[in-house]
Amino acid sequence: MDIDPGADGSVPEVPIALTGNSKDVGWKYGKYCDSTNKSKVKCDFCGHISTGGIYRFKKHIVGVENVVASCKKATPEAKEACKKALEKVVVTKGTKRQHEQDLRDDVHISSSIGDVVCVGSSTSEPNKVGPMDMFVHPIDGKSSKEEALRQLSMNEALFKERVHQASQYVARWVYTHAIPFNALDNYEFKQMCEAIGKFGPGYEPPSQFDLREKLLSEEYARTKSLLDDREAQKIKLGCTIMTDAWTDMKRRSIMNVCMHCSGGTSFLKSKETSDVSHTGEVIFELVDKAIEEVGAKHVMQVCTDNASNNMAAKKLLLEKRPNIFWTSCATHTINLMLQGIGNIKRFKSIVDQAQKVTIFIYAYHKTLAYMRKCTKRRDIVRPGVTRFASNFLTLQSLAEKRDALRAMVVDRAWEEMPIVKTKKGKDATATLMDANFWKGVTLCLKVFEPLVSLLRLVDGDVKPSMA
Repeated sequence: MDIDPGADGSVPEVPIALTGNSKDVGWKYGKYCDSTNKSKVKCDFCGHISTGGIYRFKKHIVGVENVVASCKKATPEAKEACKKALEKVVVTKGTKRQHEQDLRDDVHISSSIGDVVCVGSSTSEPNKVGPMDMFVHPIDGKSSKEEALRQLSMNEALFKERVHQASQYVARWVYTHAIPFNALDNYEFKQMCEAIGKFGPGYEPPSQFDLREKLLSEEYARTKSLLDDREAQKIKLGCTIMTDAWTDMKRRSIMNVCMHCSGGTSFLKSKETSDVSHTGEVIFELVDKAIEEVGAKHVMQVCTDNASNNMAAKKLLLEKRPNIFWTSCATHTINLMLQGIGNIKRFKSIVDQAQKVTIFIYAYHKTLAYMRKCTKRRDIVRPGVTRFASNFLTLQSLAEKRDALRAMVVDRAWEEMPIVKTKKGKDATATLMDANFWKGVTLCLKVFEPLVSLLRLVDGDVKPSMA
């Protein structure tokens, strides 16, 4: 939506978006009633305010009894849509719980002690807690209801305390060795915890030598066996050879070769190419050897970026193997499209202005600290898949913080900064107050957004990035 400046050159205030950023179906029938409290959602049908977020609001639309107040004016279509959304959440959670249980069941620890029972492997098996059993007694079936409930409450409290104590040791290890928090969502980590729990007290972790030698060889053999299914898919449906060149932190040039089939992507090999030029002949030889190793009759196509050396290798491959296609990488193709559009004068001037503003703000501690104060500690610069996607994200971030940034540059604290009085500071202030600049930002977002969305799709880990 274009924003026309007023008679005095000022840009009118834009109302704060009162709908969530997600594509949840609930936002079709409700909106935030308070921009500072995201848990309150107002119903468009009856005006009722739900205080549990969009999930509880959907229960209000459906009319879940004894949980929330039902909406008397909701249409059948709205009720059906929200009902399906709620059911989908239940199914998704159930599938996740079942998957985690399957992970636990896959852990097998043998024991020579007859009275030791595995923990957590099945709901039908009793749990051996260990030394804490001395503080907890089984509930007597002949005891009164009040005594049974009291003992059950004590058992639950002790169990929670036990879990908390164990979690403290896990957290200490994570903090001490800077382990990323998302590593705890890894399936292998959960299986490791299950295996240690089943082993019981006295488990000795493997030594560094074991990890480097025996255990590494065993894991390599196990991983290789998991690729047997992909080998069958390759023979049945064919595969794609993919290459990618990159430079590591030691400035070594490395080229990776991977194979993709319907079962997924598998790493084949990597080669250091620091001592040779990346000519079409070098790339052709590397790809041709990979085709020979995989089996020429199973290779359907080769996927690379659109660099000139890859196009030269394409011609050489076409002469030797005319039945194999050479396909350009979709990510690189879309990136070139973004680059081409960004070089158009109308868009380039806006991108250049935005870059100058962000460079000025981030170049000085005072301007950066004051910007974060005005935007509630939210940054402007956001990394993207590519440099041109980063430009889009920066423009998007500027548009989201437009009101805060414009209020910042007219504040006395900003004007009194010595660095703001320089030419670069005056240019940055003028840009943020320019109505035409913000209109240009809006136009750029409209043009770039479809391509950036597609770039995110093809560059994800779920699907390979090929045309």
